[in-house]
Amino acid sequence: MDISVLIGQLAGGMLTTVEIFLLTLVFSLPLGMLVAFGYMSKNPILHWILKIYISIMRGTPLMLQLIVVYFGPYYIFGIQISSAYRGTAVIIAFALNYAAYFAEIYRSGIESMPAGQYEAARVLGYSGSQTFFKIILPQVIKRILPSVTNEVITLVKDTSLAFSIAYAEMFTQAKALAASAHNVLPLIAAGIFYYVFNFIVAEIMALIEKSMRYYD
Repeated sequence: MDISVLIGQLAGGMLTTVEIFLLTLVFSLPLGMLVAFGYMSKNPILHWILKIYISIMRGTPLMLQLIVVYFGPYYIFGIQISSAYRGTAVIIAFALNYAAYFAEIYRSGIESMPAGQYEAARVLGYSGSQTFFKIILPQVIKRILPSVTNEVITLVKDTSLAFSIAYAEMFTQAKALAASAHNVLPLIAAGIFYYVFNFIVAEIMALIEKSMRYYD
């Protein structure tokens, strides 16, 4: 099997994998912050709702969550679903799952900040929002970057789970090509792609972490 032909056959799956990765981060990172705020809220109802949400998202397999999000509308509400919904279901499931993990990372970072910084900012006349966004958040981001990096790297590999609802990302296409050609080369090519993708992501995150040394 010619390698250039193989890459061409896998190109669509590669782009789909990158799309899942990017859209998941776009939605899960801000959603995770909102969930963290809600979880730390003094409102007991909101706190417990989000505590249960985080527990479910972290305590059940992402593959199961994908299946529930995709088939749930039909089996629970009787809503007809189409194959076009697969991509949307993938992003919803991934975003909800990773938002729970990011929420815990944000929460731990925010709660690790010394209370004295809030008090000092108040003395200097900063409002609550100014204190958080100008003083606390930059330091929190620096503290949580290693943990966020681990989750982002895991996300690259987790994109392959989209195969559970027959969404044609990289791994799904590589597996189909390997089966039809009776050749393991497509799977090897997929493994190389995931490694290179992860390497690039890790390097980008390392550069971001290095730029945050300003706050040392």
